[in-house]
Amino acid sequence: MTTEHTRLVAALRELKAGSGLSLAALAERTPYSKSSWERYLNGKSLPPRQAVRDLCRLANEPDGRLLALWEIAESRWSGRATTPAPAAPTLSTDEPPQSPPQQAPPHTGAGRRRARGRLLLALASAYTVIVGGAAALLFLLLPDSEAREDEPPTASVPFSLAPQCQGAACEGRDPMRLICGIGPDTLASHRTATGAHVELRHSTKCGASWVRTWGTEIGDRVDVTAGGPTHDVRIRNEEDAAAFVYTGMTEVGPGSTVRACFRPASPDGERECFEARVDGPATTTEPPSSSASSSPRA
Repeated sequence: MTTEHTRLVAALRELKAGSGLSLAALAERTPYSKSSWERYLNGKSLPPRQAVRDLCRLANEPDGRLLALWEIAESRWSGRATTPAPAAPTLSTDEPPQSPPQQAPPHTGAGRRRARGRLLLALASAYTVIVGGAAALLFLLLPDSEAREDEPPTASVPFSLAPQCQGAACEGRDPMRLICGIGPDTLASHRTATGAHVELRHSTKCGASWVRTWGTEIGDRVDVTAGGPTHDVRIRNEEDAAAFVYTGMTEVGPGSTVRACFRPASPDGERECFEARVDGPATTTEPPSSSASSSPRA
């Protein structure tokens, strides 16, 4: 199982956990069977692109980031990322034109038979090349099938859904890459005045927290801290704005307080911060009231 496939599986499992749907429920709501979903979510086979989109839809989450992960994982799975395409044959213009073959005299029957034999051989060779090329092209254009899904990946790494870091070892690192984003707790969620969503997430197994945001605009920034280093992330482009974006993780112990802040891209936008306590009740906050938001900004 490739590293890219591992990251995709971790993100898919997080979506499933957030949706609250069982494998049977997924099978009822999508064209894919319960056994297929079991393979997709356990890394046994690569899901079709449409299955990723369906899961995002059922979880009511943007699909931009997950589809980007799928594209990378699929290119590794299929070998397109490592196997160069064969060079197309080229015609050389340096060689002098060949003179036409001399025809056998009309009265020579053996010459005519040899000419017909050569012609039939050339036609058979051309037919083989055309049919073989068409079959290869048809195979490449066929949609994903159960047979291809059951094929082992060409390149793999040791696979585990166990978290890959703990406590201080997680500091500043990607929660999805290190498998801390599977089934995390949402400590608090906040909707900003611009309509962006910001969540404080926490993994007990990793002993770390981070911020997840979506519905953002290019130039927005979020950060997280728990009394130690502050880790932030900026929305750089339209792809970021259409997907989930995560800060790096910060080490958090039981009972600690975590703080998240959102800074809008607009120069006159106000910074919005909120806090949550690990092991405390989850909280949800909304943007300021219309009267407050219409008041002059400092």
